Amino acid sequence: MKTTSEISLEAEPISVQKTVFPILFTISFTHLLNDMMQSVIPAVYPLLKDQFKLSFTEIGLITLTFQLTASLLQPFVGFYTDKKPLPFSLAIGMSFTLAGLLLLSVAGSFSVLLVSVALVGMGSSVFHPESSRVAQLASGGKKGLAQSIFQVGGNAGSALGPLLAALIVMPYGMRSVSWISVAALLGIFLLWQIGKWYANHLHLKKSKVASHHEGRPNLSKGKIIAAIGILLLLIFSKYFYMANMTSYFTFFLIDKFHITPQQSQLYLFAFLAAVAVGTILGGPLGDRFGRKVIIWFSILGVAPFTLMLPYANLFWTIVLAVIVGMIIASAFSAILVYATDLVPGKVGTIAGLFFGLAFGMGGLGSAVLGNLADHTSISFVFRVCAFLPLLGIVTGLLPDVESRHKKS
Repeated sequence: MKTTSEISLEAEPISVQKTVFPILFTISFTHLLNDMMQSVIPAVYPLLKDQFKLSFTEIGLITLTFQLTASLLQPFVGFYTDKKPLPFSLAIGMSFTLAGLLLLSVAGSFSVLLVSVALVGMGSSVFHPESSRVAQLASGGKKGLAQSIFQVGGNAGSALGPLLAALIVMPYGMRSVSWISVAALLGIFLLWQIGKWYANHLHLKKSKVASHHEGRPNLSKGKIIAAIGILLLLIFSKYFYMANMTSYFTFFLIDKFHITPQQSQLYLFAFLAAVAVGTILGGPLGDRFGRKVIIWFSILGVAPFTLMLPYANLFWTIVLAVIVGMIIASAFSAILVYATDLVPGKVGTIAGLFFGLAFGMGGLGSAVLGNLADHTSISFVFRVCAFLPLLGIVTGLLPDVESRHKKS
């Protein structure tokens, strides 16, 4: 006899027009679990730095290792699963995360730290492309809303990681990371159920493929490639700045305001919670006002606040960080859906490319900025990064895809 959760996940075949909210909320929750476990890694950097006597450059190398394994594989996973969907790969990917966290909890050297975070990154590289496809399959045409629901789970999880670090890992040490790995077991179970639903509804993917050519924008191949290039530049701007905040905001606060590491985790949680709120707003607003408008607002619109943040006192630093988090987070859903509109039928490839680049830029940014901090100071790094959102000006070069769809 089936449980209630299994019945909801194995419902009768649905029409393409119907939004399947139980699936969207379940895949969003597993995204929360996935990114919560991942965000524990940068959250425990102050502890790792003291325990292993690490430099900022070595901290950056840990992030680079994690982000590279999370980024380089994603486009290939997405490309392969566009041709041959693998519904149960989601649960398998979460198993890599479980193994990585267990190894991290007992790591005794810098090299073992690198292996453990690489395993967590591999889990992420499998999770994001296929789960993005599930979200679009269950969207019922409300792609911005579906992507936001999916994405907000990840951002909420990223916000919870520092909170778990402050409440569990900081007081009890690195071995307590193994307690957090229980979330991976829950994720494996839920993703196996999602895999069953996905496998039973692959006919919806086929029915959508038939309509891809009708929805293709009336743009030349060169213009589509140029637009993708602009979007990737915007991803660079956003995630280089985000790498600065997620990896070094705690160090910036400790260095400038002399607060405790535990207090700094709570302020990082406030920033990441704001990121989660901005994410859930970005998708629906993009559906309503147009994704290009939201991209403009999210990247370029955040610049005044990033430019003020390095010079504010503690109270206004936190206020500005919350504002920055809310605004800058609204871009990703809009960018990803805009890109899938440019290249219909390649959701896995596009999701893998953009999630992969996001992770890659985060890792590269963390390594570069960590090295810069070693040679200058954390305050200098924050002053330099404040100018990154000004790259948002290139949004004006993007074609108006939504208007073209309406005309065609």
